[in-house]
Amino acid sequence: MHRFFARFFRGTGDGRTIGSTDSWKFLMDKTVAALLLAMVLVGGCTPEPPAIREVDFENAEFAPFVEPDFPFITTSLDARALGPSFPGNNLVPRCLALRLGEEAYACFDTDMLRWSVAWTGEFLPMVTMGQISYNDFHNKSNELPEILGDPKFATGLYPGWSGADSRFSDPRPPRKDLDAPTWGALPEEIGQWNGVYLQGQQVVMSYRVKQAEVFEKPGSIKVGDEVAFSRTIQLGERDEVLSLVAAEVANGTHSEITDHSAFIYHGENQDSVTAIGLPHASEEVRLDITEDRYASVEVSPGADLTFSLVVWSGPAAQQDRFQRMLKEADTSMPDFRGGGPPHWTETVSTRGQLSPDTSAYVVDQLTLPIPNPWNRNVRVVDVAFFEDNRAAVVTFSGDIWIVEGIDEDLEHLTWRRYASGLYETQSVEVVEGTVYAYGKGGITRFHDLNEDGTADYYESFSNQMAQSIETREWATDMVAAPEGGFYVAKAGGLDMGPSASYPPVASGFRAGSRHSGSVLKVSADGSVRMYATGLRGPYLGMNPETGALTASDQQGHFVPSTPLLHIDEGDYFGVPATSHLPPESESPAVTPPLVWFPHSVDRSGISQVWVNSKRMGPLNGDLVHLSYGRPGLFKILIDSTSEAMQGGIVDIPAAYPAPTMKGAISPQDRQLYVGGFSLWGTNASGISALIRLRYTGRPSLLPQEFQAREEGVVLRFDAILDEESATNPGNYQARRWNYKRTEEYGSGHFKLDGTAGEEVMPVFSAHLSDDRKAVFLAMPKMEKVMQMQVSFDLETADGAPISDDLWFTVTDIEKLDQVAAGFGEVDLDALSIEEDTSLAAGRPAEPASAGEGEELFQQLGCMGCHSTDGTTEGMLGPTLQGLFGKEQHFEDGSSTTVDEAYIREALMEPGKKIVEGYAGEMPSFLGILSEKEVESIILYIETL
Repeated sequence: MHRFFARFFRGTGDGRTIGSTDSWKFLMDKTVAALLLAMVLVGGCTPEPPAIREVDFENAEFAPFVEPDFPFITTSLDARALGPSFPGNNLVPRCLALRLGEEAYACFDTDMLRWSVAWTGEFLPMVTMGQISYNDFHNKSNELPEILGDPKFATGLYPGWSGADSRFSDPRPPRKDLDAPTWGALPEEIGQWNGVYLQGQQVVMSYRVKQAEVFEKPGSIKVGDEVAFSRTIQLGERDEVLSLVAAEVANGTHSEITDHSAFIYHGENQDSVTAIGLPHASEEVRLDITEDRYASVEVSPGADLTFSLVVWSGPAAQQDRFQRMLKEADTSMPDFRGGGPPHWTETVSTRGQLSPDTSAYVVDQLTLPIPNPWNRNVRVVDVAFFEDNRAAVVTFSGDIWIVEGIDEDLEHLTWRRYASGLYETQSVEVVEGTVYAYGKGGITRFHDLNEDGTADYYESFSNQMAQSIETREWATDMVAAPEGGFYVAKAGGLDMGPSASYPPVASGFRAGSRHSGSVLKVSADGSVRMYATGLRGPYLGMNPETGALTASDQQGHFVPSTPLLHIDEGDYFGVPATSHLPPESESPAVTPPLVWFPHSVDRSGISQVWVNSKRMGPLNGDLVHLSYGRPGLFKILIDSTSEAMQGGIVDIPAAYPAPTMKGAISPQDRQLYVGGFSLWGTNASGISALIRLRYTGRPSLLPQEFQAREEGVVLRFDAILDEESATNPGNYQARRWNYKRTEEYGSGHFKLDGTAGEEVMPVFSAHLSDDRKAVFLAMPKMEKVMQMQVSFDLETADGAPISDDLWFTVTDIEKLDQVAAGFGEVDLDALSIEEDTSLAAGRPAEPASAGEGEELFQQLGCMGCHSTDGTTEGMLGPTLQGLFGKEQHFEDGSSTTVDEAYIREALMEPGKKIVEGYAGEMPSFLGILSEKEVESIILYIETL
C-alpha cells in the first residue's frame, strides 16, 4: 500500500493523458486510493515519529536497568552472608543472573559452571558501577550486589560438575605471585562455558563438562506459596560418570533418599528441608547425598540423555508440595538452535548534526536514540563497522545497537537493538561480519540464528581471562589482531570501591586476578596467554595493517603521568602489583613509553586508533590517541632514531561534546568515528556522544614530523612558513622535566639534577628548511629526558597563524642528519650558542591573582574532580565552595582548618592527608606550579 500511495503522489509515470477510458479508470482508482488514505488517517493511523535531532540527557526519563521482558543480566554477586544453612565462601565475579518467573531467580556462575545461589522474592540491587550510574550518571558509590530476596539453596566455591568422585574444593591452580584468591574459569579439562541461547523469556545455557556437551533450561514451579527450581538438562555422549552438585546445606543434620527424591534436613528443630527430585525416573540418573551436606546427581556413561531435576527448600511439613512440584515440572526442551522471537522489533530514527567546515578537522554528531521505545539509556563506549558501513555500538550498560544509514549527511540514521544483558562492556569489534563484545564476562560472539535482526545465541568466545570480584578490575579494551584473535587489556585491582575483605597488596592496589593490569593475547581458538604486564589501567590501539600494538595507561600509583606505550610480548611497564611474578623474583626492567603526557595535557588517556585512510588528509598513516579527561584527540608523531622510537604529541583541536574513548575508521567514508561517555572526572559537559572526526580538505597546520637530536629539535609542517616568524627564536619556548615513579599517586616535575621544577631550554637560533616547511631550533645540551615541551607562535607564508605546543619524550639522542632533514644550507658547526636576550626575553612578571588561579584550575583539569558550586555528586574530590576556613576531616581521624598552608600542602603533597570519604587520587603539583601560581590558586579558592 505504501508503494501504491507513493506512486499516486508521484503521478502515472507512463505518459497517458486524461480522456481515454483507461485513463479515466486510472483516475478513479487514484480517487479511491485518496479516499482510502483519508479514511486511514481519520481512523487514527499514527504517523512515524520524526527523527530525533538532539538528546537531552538531563531531562530524559529512563526505565529501570532491569527490563521486564529480558531473561537475564550479567553481574557479580556476594553470596557469603546468606545464613547458617549456606556455604560461606561464595563470591561470584561472573554471575548470569536469571529471572525464572514466579519471583524466582538464580545465579549461574559461568566460571565454575554452578548454580551459586537460587532465591525468591526480589531480584538484585542495581549497585554495580554500570547499574548505579545508569540513571544517576556520575554516581560512583558502587557496591557488591547481594540478593534482596529469600535464599533457597546454594553451592560453594567448587565446580558445579565433576567426575565420579565429586569434588567439593576449588580445582583451579593457586596463585604463584600473591597470597590471594584464585579467580577465573575452570581448567578446560573439567569444563567450559559456551554461552546462552535466548528463547523469549527463557534461556538455554550451553557448556561442556569433561567431553560431554550440556544444554540446560532453568525454570521455576509454584505450588501454593512454595516455589521450586527446575533444571532440564540435555547431556551429550560421555564415556565416564559425571556428577552434578545441586545444593549444599551447611548445617544439615540428617538425610534420606527415596526412589526419585533426596532430602537434607536442617535447622534447630530439623523443621527445614532441602530436596532434589527427578520428575521422570531414569536408570542412568541417580541421586546422592554426601555427609548430610551435598545433594548431587550422578549420571552414568552413555549416549545422549535428557533429564530434569527439581530443587526445593522449605518447611519440612510441606514436603507433599514438593511431590506435586515434581509432577508439574516443565521438562520440555525448546528448539533453541533455530533462534527465538526478537525481544525488540521497533527501530529508532535519528538525524545527525553536521559541523560547518571551519577548520581542517571538524566534529559531526550521530544523534543517539534517546528517547526510545524502551526508555533505555544509551551511554556509548565503542563503535565498530561492518563492511556495508553499518555500525555496531556497545554501551556501558551491556547493550549492543546496530546503526544503519551512516552516510555523508547523517540525515537518516536507524538504530536497532541487537543484544543486551552484558556486564560493563567497554569494547566491540566486527570480524568477518560477526559482532564480538568484551566486558567483565569475557569476549562474547553473537549469532542471529533466524536472521530477524537480533542476536539469539550469545556465545562465549573466551572467558579464559580471569576476572576478580574487585569492582575496579575493568575489562578495559579489546582490539582485533590481523592474524586472527584479539588482544585484550585488563585494569589492575585498584584499591577503590567496595572491599571484598582482602587486604591491599601495594599502595593503591588490591590483589585482583592473575591477569589484572595486563595485556593478553587471545588466539583464534579462544585460548589466552600473557602478553605484557605491570599496568594500572591500560587501553589499546592496533594497526590493522602492520599489527603494531599500542596502549595508554592511567596516571596513578606507580604511574607518574599518562604514558603512551608501544607493546612487544614480554614487556613490563612498572607496576609491581601487576607484574604477576613470584615474590622472590627480581623485578624486570621497565619498558619506557613511546611518549609521556603531562597531567595538564591528558590526565586520563584511553585508546588509540591508527588512521590508515587517505581521506583523512594529513592524519593518514598516523596514530591518534583518545583522551577521556581532556576530552579530545591527539596526533602522535613518531621520531625513529637508530636505537629507539620516541613520540611527540599535538592536540587535534575541535569541539568534543563528551569524553572520547574508543573509535574506528568507517569502510565507506574512511573518516574516524568515536564514542564515549562521562562517569569519572572529565572536562566534558556532555554525558555521551557518538561523533565523526571529519577531514574537510582545509589546510592543516598541525606539525607533521619532529626530530629530537644532539643539536636541537626539528619541527615539520605541511604549509610553507613565513621566514621572519619561523627564524625568530623569540617565537619559541622550550622546557623539560622528569617524573619520578613511586608508590604515590602521580608525580611532580623534576629537573635533570633531581630537584623540583622544570628547566627552561633556551632556543639560541631558528632556521628554515630548504623547502620552507620545517624549522630547526638550535638547543645545545639536549639530553635524554622524560618530557619536553616546545611552544611556538608562527605564521604561514600566506599569514595564517600557527600557535601550538608539542610535547615529546627523548629516549635516544643522535646527531642530526641535516641533509635528510632538509637543512643542507645550515652550518651546524658555526651555529652561535649565545642567547639573543632581545629575541627570547620573557614577559614582565605579573602579580598573583584570583583570575590566574581560576585559569589554572581549568587548565590543570582540577574542574574534573572538584566543583566550585557545592556539588559533590560525581566528583572525585571535595567541593572547593566555602572550603577556605572550613574544618576539614581526614581518613586518619585528624582534622585541620583550611588555610594557605593546608592548600599549599595539598597541592605539593596530596597523599599526606586524604579527606574523609574520598580516595587519594590527586597528583602532586610539585615542580609544576610556580610560587606565584600557587598563590593565585589560593587566592581563587578564597573567593569561593
